[in-house]
Amino acid sequence: MSPRTRDTLGGRAAIAGIGATEFSKDSGRSELRLAVEAVRAALDDAGLAPADVDGMVTFTMDTSPEITVAQACGMGELSFFSRVHYGGGAACATVLQAALAVATGVAEVVVCYRAFNERSGRRFGAGVQHREPSAEGAALGWVLPFGLLTPASWVAMAAQRYLHAYGLTPEVFGHVAVVDRKHAATNPAAYFHGRPITLAEHAASRWIVEPLRLLDCCQETDGGQAVVVTSVERARDLRHPPAVIAAAAQGAGRAQEQMTSFYRDDLTGLPEMGVVARRLWRTGGLGPADIDVAILYDHFTPFVLMQLEEFGFCGKGEAAGLVAEERLPLNTHGGQLGEAYLHGMNGMAEAVRQLRGTAVNQIAGASRTLVTAGTGVPTSGLLLTADG
Repeated sequence: MSPRTRDTLGGRAAIAGIGATEFSKDSGRSELRLAVEAVRAALDDAGLAPADVDGMVTFTMDTSPEITVAQACGMGELSFFSRVHYGGGAACATVLQAALAVATGVAEVVVCYRAFNERSGRRFGAGVQHREPSAEGAALGWVLPFGLLTPASWVAMAAQRYLHAYGLTPEVFGHVAVVDRKHAATNPAAYFHGRPITLAEHAASRWIVEPLRLLDCCQETDGGQAVVVTSVERARDLRHPPAVIAAAAQGAGRAQEQMTSFYRDDLTGLPEMGVVARRLWRTGGLGPADIDVAILYDHFTPFVLMQLEEFGFCGKGEAAGLVAEERLPLNTHGGQLGEAYLHGMNGMAEAVRQLRGTAVNQIAGASRTLVTAGTGVPTSGLLLTADG
């Protein structure tokens, strides 16, 4: 479909339930059990039973297959099951696929989930330890031999160019970390509950890969998160007001790689998120001024600034000032820097809470939320709105 065309998915499905485990550094149980706990919690939140589910969506990276989770939860037959690739870039796309299934009648109730022991088990921050030869991994062959082995090192390349292009210093990234931790400090579910930080503490944290400091990098988490998607009409009869999926989009840019798109003409933006932004604004009929709360994927602080610029909330190189002045409510749950790193799934749950009016850091009258998925990879995003 042409990127100039408005699609017809908006308003045909809604998130009706959200559920999660606790967020910890050592869950003490299997990833399958975490997935099942999150799924059951989401169904209970929606007022649905496992038998009502006929669709499942997760990440290609998830270790708990759809049929295994379905069996462990006591579900019956499934008419739709799918997985989305590209790590955290899949988060909002799981809901996109669920909404497509619901809107076309392929399934009636679809559960999207992600669960892992990312702290006590495989730690993504440890970087590439071993990889079988593949076309997908070929791009890494141009960077691994030179020491770019970790996500932080890949992001640092773009972050350094961003600072150079706009005459900025690494301190500008601290505004994102401070805002996230401010919100996490008042969120009892957040790992960093009760632990806000200052700009001085950000600047004093140790270098990971210049220009990124420790407090520019998201935490590592054990946990699970799930959401339930169904039609708007059915959601209206359930336990909570529906969070209507006003628009959903995926995006990949030209010369796209996974975290190592260093051969583009410009490294100071996120073209893949630009694709998502244009699609969401067009389909949703909204713009930056209409958004009450933004839940932006924050695995690394520089990419939050770039996302704000791609979505048009401010000009290029100006996002740090927007964040510092708190002109836009941002990551009100604490984000992945403050609440938990769940590949962005917990961000969707926060957007739903804001629309319900039940968030810990509630924004008065919030009726339109923007949610994004992982950056630096093919990615996705959502516009969620209150019903009516």
